[in-house]
Amino acid sequence: MTNPLITASATVPTTQGTAAVYDRIGIGYSSVRRPDPRWAAVIRAALGDARTVLNVGAGSGAYEPTDVTLLSVEPSQEMRAQRPAGSAPCVAASAEHLPFDDQSFDAAMAVLTVHHWSDLKAGLAELQRVAARFAIVTYDMDVQENFWFTRDYVPEIAAAERSRVPSMERLTELLGPCEVIELPVWHDFTDGFMTAFWRRPTAYLDPATRRACSAFALTSQSAVARGVARLEEDLASGAWQRRYADLWDRDHIDAGFRLVTGVSPHAVARESGARESGARESSARESDAEGGA
Repeated sequence: MTNPLITASATVPTTQGTAAVYDRIGIGYSSVRRPDPRWAAVIRAALGDARTVLNVGAGSGAYEPTDVTLLSVEPSQEMRAQRPAGSAPCVAASAEHLPFDDQSFDAAMAVLTVHHWSDLKAGLAELQRVAARFAIVTYDMDVQENFWFTRDYVPEIAAAERSRVPSMERLTELLGPCEVIELPVWHDFTDGFMTAFWRRPTAYLDPATRRACSAFALTSQSAVARGVARLEEDLASGAWQRRYADLWDRDHIDAGFRLVTGVSPHAVARESGARESGARESSARESDAEGGA
């Protein structure tokens, strides 16, 4: 399908760091990172009545709605190659340099990607420049650093994540007025990011599962290996089951994931300008009518 929204040339600047990371760790990504339908429904609802949607940092295409005209942006060749047949068109570009005209899209979505951007401020400004509203999925490290695997087995993950994951305060400051809601992680969650297996600890012993999560890939591999070995020992001895017995009574947890939504200031300004223009035209017509009387 040729998307009429594509106005970019074939050569678009990309964030080489992000692309390189996922060209390395993205092999087999889509077999582990399968979109969870409960999150998909919430994200789709957040896009509202948008007819044209841009997915920034789209990866292999998870959480993309199929009932809108959608265009994706993804810098990693490996991730673009894993997009399913028939999925939306995908441009090789980065969030910091979106090759589209101002306010080209009704909405933009960015799911678990802002922590990979080389320039958060520039990326968010671009997102708001090209789309009237936004839906961003991110995570709060103030919450996630207390996850049992991070806290008790590989605390180095939290340090590595804090160096790249923007705080909620920083993110919302840059976005301006927005709404933030919690996204729960259920015990049978299908999107295999790090905290998804909170009640399925044996999953962390699988190298393929760990490889599909950037938190593992970007943390010291010796620290990860030590933590995984300790976890394996605790599972074999029953120590893990005793220590975390309360998890079996829970259906979901708050792992820090948040959906952030709002309206672009460009869209607000355009709407305000349209109202003012309409008011002036109405006033002019009234003046003409009075003059004619």
